[in-house]
This record gives sequence, C-alpha cells and structure tokens, in this order.
Amino acid sequence: MEDTYNNRTSLVKGAKDMVKEAKRHTAKKVNKVVDRAADEYSSHRNYARFQDEEDEDEDFYRNQKGHEGESYRDNEEGSSDATEGHDDEDEIYEGEYQGIPSAADKKHKEGQVALGQPTSDAARDRSELEQERDADEEELAQQYELIMQECGHGSFQWQLFFVLGLALMSDGVEVFVVGFVLPSAETDMCVPNSSSGWLGSIVYLGMMVGAFFWGGMSDKLGRRQCLLICMSTNGFFAFLSSFVQGYGLFLLCRVVAGFGIGGAVPIVFSFFAEVLSREKRGEHLSWLCMFWMIGEIYASAMAWAIIPHYGWSFSMGSAYQFHSWRVFVVVCALPCVCAVVALTFMPESPRYYLEVGKHDEGWMILKQIHDTNMRARGQPEKVFTVNRIKIPRQLDELVEMESETGNPVSRFFFRIKAEIHGIYLNLMKCFKYPMQENMMRLAIVWFTLSFGYYGLSVWFPDVIKHLQADEYASKVQIHINERIEGFTFNFTLENQIHRNGTFIHDQFVNMKLKSVTFIDSTFRYCTFDDVTSVGSLFKNCTFIDTFFFNTDIDESKLVEGTEVINSTFTHNKTGCQMTFVDDYSAYWVYFINFLGTLAVLPGNIVSALLMDKIGRLSMLGGSMILSGISCFFLWFGTSESMMIFMLCLYNGLSISAWNSLDVVTTESFPTVRRGTGFGFCNALCKLAAVLGNLIFGSLVGITKAVPILMASSVLVGGGLVGLRLPDTRSNVLM
Repeated sequence: MEDTYNNRTSLVKGAKDMVKEAKRHTAKKVNKVVDRAADEYSSHRNYARFQDEEDEDEDFYRNQKGHEGESYRDNEEGSSDATEGHDDEDEIYEGEYQGIPSAADKKHKEGQVALGQPTSDAARDRSELEQERDADEEELAQQYELIMQECGHGSFQWQLFFVLGLALMSDGVEVFVVGFVLPSAETDMCVPNSSSGWLGSIVYLGMMVGAFFWGGMSDKLGRRQCLLICMSTNGFFAFLSSFVQGYGLFLLCRVVAGFGIGGAVPIVFSFFAEVLSREKRGEHLSWLCMFWMIGEIYASAMAWAIIPHYGWSFSMGSAYQFHSWRVFVVVCALPCVCAVVALTFMPESPRYYLEVGKHDEGWMILKQIHDTNMRARGQPEKVFTVNRIKIPRQLDELVEMESETGNPVSRFFFRIKAEIHGIYLNLMKCFKYPMQENMMRLAIVWFTLSFGYYGLSVWFPDVIKHLQADEYASKVQIHINERIEGFTFNFTLENQIHRNGTFIHDQFVNMKLKSVTFIDSTFRYCTFDDVTSVGSLFKNCTFIDTFFFNTDIDESKLVEGTEVINSTFTHNKTGCQMTFVDDYSAYWVYFINFLGTLAVLPGNIVSALLMDKIGRLSMLGGSMILSGISCFFLWFGTSESMMIFMLCLYNGLSISAWNSLDVVTTESFPTVRRGTGFGFCNALCKLAAVLGNLIFGSLVGITKAVPILMASSVLVGGGLVGLRLPDTRSNVLM
C-alpha cells in the first residue's frame, strides 16, 4: 500500500514538472510573437493582423494551465480554489508584455551575465544607449502614426482644438493689451517721460523668459500640467494688475503675467500636434493659428469699445481711481480664465506619456481618443485593437541632489536651478548634428519675421498718430495781445494759443482746457473753479491775486518762469487727470487697429486651406518675400487712408508666414525636445519684438527711408532662408 502511494506521488511530481516545462516553452513562443509584431510596426504593416496569433498562443497557455489545475484537483483535493494551478516560480511578470524584465531575472551573481540576458546599462557606453533610444523613438513614431489613424480625427480633437484655442487667444490678447494700455496707464499713473515705454519692453522680456522656461518644462513635466500653471499665473496677475495703483506694482504684475503667458504658444502647438495624424496636421494646426488672430481682434474691439469711454470708471475719493483702461484689462483676462477651466477637463498628451515610459497612461488616453471619436461617429461598438505600444529606452540622468537637511527655500531654488540646467542641456542637443543647420535657419526666420512684423506694428499706428497730430496742429487758433475783462468762461477751449494776453476779473468755471497754451499772459483777480486741463500749459505767465479751487493746475503746468503772486490753491485735484473724451485720436487709432486685425482673416483662411497643397516652405518663403515687397509701397503713404490700406495689406500677407512657421517648427523637433526647441524660437520672437519696438519707435516722425528699407530687407532675407528649411509635410511626428 505504501509503494502504491509513493508511486502515485512520483507520478504527480512528474506531471507537475511536465506542465512547468510546457509553460516555459509557451512563454518563449509568446515573446517571439511579440517581437515579430514589433518588427512589423517598424515596417509600416498593420499591427492588428498579429492579434489572432497571440490569441492562439494565449489559448494554448490557458489549456496548459487548465490541465495543471485538473491534476491538482485529482491529487491534492485539500488545496483551496485560490491556489489551484498557481506556482510562484512560473508566474508571468505583469510587465512582461512590455518587454520589461522580471526582478527575479536580474538576480545574478556579481561579475556574471546569464546566458541570453542583455548587458546592464551601467556597463554600456552612453552613446550606444542613446543610439538605441533613437531607434526606439523612430519605431514609436511609425507605430504612433498608425495608432492615430485608427483613432481617427473627430470629436476629441475638436474639443481639444477649442480648449487650446482659448489659450492661444489669450497670448494674442496679451501681446496687444500692452500697446493699447501703455498710453493710458502711463498718463493715469503720472509716469514721467524718462520712464515712458518701459511697460512695453519689459512685458515682452517677461514673455521671452516664459517661452523658454515653460517650453522646456513641458518636455519634463508634461504639456497639460505646464499649460495649466502658466495660464493660471497669467490670469491671476493680469486680473490683479487692473487694481494696483502704483506704476511699479503694475509693471511687476504685467511682467509676471507675461512670464506666464509666454509658455502658451510652444505648449499649445506641441500639445495639439501630438494628437493629429500626418494628413491632418498641417491644416488643423493652421486653423488653430486663427485663434491668435481672434485674440487680436478681441483686444482691438474691446479697446475701441471700452478705453475711450471715460464713463466706464469709478473712484473712491481722490486716492483710488479705476478708469476705463482698467476695465479693459479685466475683460482681456477672461479668455485666460476660460482656458484654465476648460483645460482641467482634458487629458495629458499621450505621446508625452509614451516618451517618458508611462505606457499604461498613454494607452488609456489613446483608447479615450478612439472611443470618443467612435461614439461621435455612431460606432460605439468598434474596439480599440492596440494592446502593446513601443516604449523608448529610458536613460537615467545623473542629477546632483541637495541635502534633505537644507531648508525648504534652498531646496526650492536648487530644484529651479537643476530644472533650468536640464532645459539648457536639452536645448544644446538641438544645436548638435543632425539638427544644427535646421535650428540655425529656424532661429533666423523667427527673428527676422518677428522683427519686421512687430516693428511695423508699432510704426504704423505711430505714423498715423503723427499725421493726425500734424493735421490737428495745422488747425490751431492763435490769439495775440487780447484783453478780456469780467468774462466768464464756462465752455471748452480747444487747440488754441494765447500770446501776450491780459485777463482781469475773469472766471473760468466748470470748463476744460484742451491743448491750450498761454504764453507771456497775465491773470489778475481771476478765479479758476473746477477746471480740467488736458495737454495745456502756462508758459512765462503771471498770476496775481488769483484763486484756484478744485483744479488740476499745478507746478507741472506752470512752466518756463511762470510766477504766482498772492494767489491761493484750494482742494486741488490729485493724481494725473485723464479723459479719453478729450483725446482727439483715441477712437481713430483703436479703429485702425481693429481694421488691421480684420484684414488677417482672409489670409488665415487661405493659408489653412493651402497649407498641405502648396507646402509649408513655399507658403513661408513666399509670404515673407511678398510682405517685404509690400513695404516699398509705403513711400506713397502720404495720407491716413493710404497708410491704413498698406497696414491691412501687410497684415493679410504676413499671416500666412506666421502660420507656416508655427507648423514647420512644431514638426521639426522630436517629442522629447519639441517644447524646448519651440520655446527657444518663441523667445527669439519676443526679443525681436523688443528690438523692433525700440528701433522703429525711435524713427517715427524722423525718416521713412530707414524703417522701410530695414523691414523690407529683413523680411525678404528671412523668406529666402525659410525656403532652405527641410520640408516636413510627409514626415511622421518624431
């Protein structure tokens, strides 16, 4: 009886050994099938055809597992259901389908390498590992293109299109808010001429730093997370800037707001391109560019409708003034707030997740894209067939760690320093072979297009204002040697010069002095009651026994030797008084900018429809060259109507170059450096804007030849360089 029992036990053990061996062979066979599938991905073949083979292998594996369970039930009836057929030594590792080795497989003796196991990364050359990663990225790019074709273009892409469009619209608004608010803010806050113009330049510098920083951070932390942070920063400080009273605080708020919004452009285009297939990428990225133009139109329309209306304001005593331009700043922050709210409902870029090795997260988002589009098409039963996506080799970076004993502030600044250094190293890779030449050409095109565009954008309105000022000055009324006694002025005096006048027992009550200059005049026993003076001065005048009550006449308007003898100033108006009702050019200038932005619309539509038909480079180079040629016609701009026509023509031609450049830049960088490379180019754009504002602004009213020749040569030269960029229309997104 005992021999029978021993024989039975031996048979059971033998059966278990056979099952183990069968399972090992099955696992090897599954791995071979997976490897063949990966090879087929890189050869542009349909990955779905391998599903049947894997299913057959899995069925075989399940049958073997079932036989093992039956032997247990026959011979070990006391075992529980939870452990039947379970062997810890032969359990397949959960991540094995991704090609990730099990921890048990790595347990080798020091100095030995198991047969058939790859060499440890620590023992391999860094360049070899990078070459292996590059090969993996190329294979992922080919496979990802097939996956996006399976997901299709539909409801998900359109949702993301409008959400990212709001973020891009906020960038367009921020650029033009600076120009529209600058004159109003400097007047309202009593900014001296020596500090005038700092607002425009320093905000662009903030946007320049933000573009480089947030673009680089999006390659490390993700597109969605960085976009949320930078848009929230912009919205908060833009809203706060409308309430601060001091010019220094206002400047600081606008700089931080510019730093936040600077990251919008590189992140938005990188994000959207990574959910588009190759045949849809050029057209829909061009449609996305339209939101920047919509932001420009929105800012121009709101400035035209709000800023010139002095009634859109309130005050709390004489210390706190909330004028119409502050209302305009609040209204312009609304698109940013809407973008932040909408972005919280959108997922991260799946391509970013795959690049950083987060396979499951990326797969889930791709499945969400597929299911969303299929439901919108009325095909909810269609199944997402992808079950394995190639993950590039993850290379560990050696990072110096700060001691945990340091205080939180030092650790925070150390982390910022480390991140900036990482962004710098990532940027340096863009200037190495094989991207070096293309990076230099992209930088030249970005700089030249931005310099010409922003420079002329400042020069056009200022030239029109200069023409208006000359026309206004030509209509000035001059009064000489007049003598007025016992008269009451209770109406507006505008655009007048009074020289050698004498005013005795006159009353200036509840009135406005608009662009009025008194020269060598005398005021005796006069009364100034509730008087507002805009652009008015008293030069070398004499006030004798004169009473001032509730006026804005102070030392800044009593200039060039003006004497005040035995006169009284009571309840003077504090602060710099401003009213756009008295600004003869406000309505006209804002209306001109509004017309210029509307002229962009047809150019934007044409560029989107033709982007994939005539090519990115032809549109980029042709648009820049035509824009440069159109500048020569400015020689004939001797009137306001001619200058407005040239402004509209230039804006309509140049928008195609901007759209093409955005698409080419997005497609020129691999995913791991797309945000960094685009951010650097966009930072160059803002630097060129600062230089263009300074150079072109200083030439207004002096000469027309230098701005015209400079803009034309820069745009034509940049267009010729743009034609030498590589054509990315047929490339998959690396």
